[in-house]
Amino acid sequence: MSERAAPFYCPYCGDEDLRPSEEGHGAWECGACNRAFQLKFLGLLARGLRRADNGGDELI
Repeated sequence: MSERAAPFYCPYCGDEDLRPSEEGHGAWECGACNRAFQLKFLGLLARGLRRADNGGDELI
């Protein structure tokens, strides 16, 4: 099993000053806005995306 990728920026302020949190797996802290957040993979969607005739994406 491979390691998960680290986030590139804070989802709240967009800054890149991130460090792993001691709260557990997938937890990160932002040094810029002083927020903590956790990333979690929920699973694959039953419905995917399909290319529409007009060039946009639509749910199937």
